[in-house]
Amino acid sequence: MSTSGTDADAALDRNCPIIDGRREFQRVSARTSDVGGISVARLLPHRQRRLIGAWCFLDHAGPANFDDGQSGLIVGPHPHTCLQTFTWMIAGEVLHRDSLGCEQIIRPGQVNLMTAGHGISHIEETVPGCNLLHAAQLWIALPHAERFIAPRFDHYPELPEFGLGKLTATLLVGEYAGFGAPTLRFSPLIAMDLQWRGAGQNALELRPDFEYGILPLEGGGLHLDGSALAVDELAYLGQERDSVRLDYSGGGRALLIGGEPLDAEITIWWNFVAHSKADIEQAQDDWNAADKRFGEITAARGRRLQPPEIPWRRDR
Repeated sequence: MSTSGTDADAALDRNCPIIDGRREFQRVSARTSDVGGISVARLLPHRQRRLIGAWCFLDHAGPANFDDGQSGLIVGPHPHTCLQTFTWMIAGEVLHRDSLGCEQIIRPGQVNLMTAGHGISHIEETVPGCNLLHAAQLWIALPHAERFIAPRFDHYPELPEFGLGKLTATLLVGEYAGFGAPTLRFSPLIAMDLQWRGAGQNALELRPDFEYGILPLEGGGLHLDGSALAVDELAYLGQERDSVRLDYSGGGRALLIGGEPLDAEITIWWNFVAHSKADIEQAQDDWNAADKRFGEITAARGRRLQPPEIPWRRDR
């Protein structure tokens, strides 16, 4: 992904302005995309915001209901490099199967984490008989030193849950309020699910050295420092904050993500993340050639995915 002009400036600037004594936040609007037959709201990467810490991709899928005869989510065999895929399941059940031989159904309240490293392929499919899907899927860019580590898969069925005023928080990765999630990470990161069932207010403590984003996932009535935020509207908070005030009413849910800024330049193309365009080209060539780097997956319901032509190659 590349940006230019003022879009590039907006995507790199981590300091939200202070107006009338209040620090503002950047609003990032979702784009609609189709993933495996499901319409998803895509927030990252975006011309307005490429990264939040090492988080380089964010899709909000659902809530979606499938009628009788609909197949639900079917994402055929596809590759990844230089990243971790991070799935937070809110409703429904999805089967993960990968080229390492790992097979795991993810259920509500659980996280699946696949570390691609030098290369892995996998599938994702709605479990037959399940007619509901609601999830957030994110990618985490691996640091340069770990970009080619051996691939692995980890499943986290239990995560820390605790109260924050009238909020119920589930810590998905990182540390917060004296709690620590067991989730494997290679960069200073946090992700936290926040739920509310009535009216309340919280001052959410933040680390000034982290940059943060908050995404409402369902419900309504969420205000950040007095400004309303809609479902599927990502608020980029920037750095240099020690707190943000949340006001909420009714019932709802939001996702908080953050981390230490990733200063390395990364390239995202199709399902690949890399620290150079040459690594992207090699990964795509290897996938197209069915190189053993990405292994094999049998018994997939979906077809093997093929990448589009790399744009900078086409422009040579």
